[in-house]
Amino acid sequence: MNRRLPALLVAAVAVLGACESPGPPASVAPLPTPLPASSPSVTSPAAASVSSGTLSRAASASASAGWEVTVYYTAVEKFHDGDSETVTGCRTISCAHGDADLGDYPSSFVAAVEEEGTGRTASGRYLNWSYDVGFWLDTAPRDTAGRALRPFVSAAADPGVLAAGTRFRIATCGHADDGSAPAAEVCARLRAAAWQVTDEFTPGRGGERHLDAYIGEETGPGFTDSPWYLTLTGAALTVNTAAPR
Repeated sequence: MNRRLPALLVAAVAVLGACESPGPPASVAPLPTPLPASSPSVTSPAAASVSSGTLSRAASASASAGWEVTVYYTAVEKFHDGDSETVTGCRTISCAHGDADLGDYPSSFVAAVEEEGTGRTASGRYLNWSYDVGFWLDTAPRDTAGRALRPFVSAAADPGVLAAGTRFRIATCGHADDGSAPAAEVCARLRAAAWQVTDEFTPGRGGERHLDAYIGEETGPGFTDSPWYLTLTGAALTVNTAAPR
């Protein structure tokens, strides 16, 4: 589901100029919660009402309904298999559409990186991908501005709907895309998080009330069949319209 547009990479190329040739199951395994001490929080947010995707200021915090929220994650090579596939791209963040040999990886891992935008290799490096840059190796999964993605903080949206830096919380989870209720543990964790828009969707893959929310690394084989891999529909948000710092 790679819907992020790493603008930093495009800018870097312009500067450097060169690149290398329902119900929940009885038990839901929780994701780790490596929130850094510096993670942003939302305290008494000045919320916004949302009409046709346009935010307007409200006098007090209120929930805006009708949102679709899709999780995205970092694929982990050791949980994947399939035929070995050679990947070419850039060895650093400062190029685009490179042709350097980046290594051989299981085909399902490569497919997951293209879908989600990032994957941790067996060597500990990150194989990242974007539609306008291609593959590159990095020391971290990245957001639009080149900052490391933060689990249960980083989110993506169309900039015309929620501007970069906008902070929000998921007030209610709505339901999963199959109409079932999301697992209680999953909904509670998503609601507890203080999210911030740092990514942009790939053009044409966003929408007026659509968000992607980053939840960190997949936790085992078959992660996409787990309760953590879901799209919420009919979710409600509480949005902080204060200017980002």
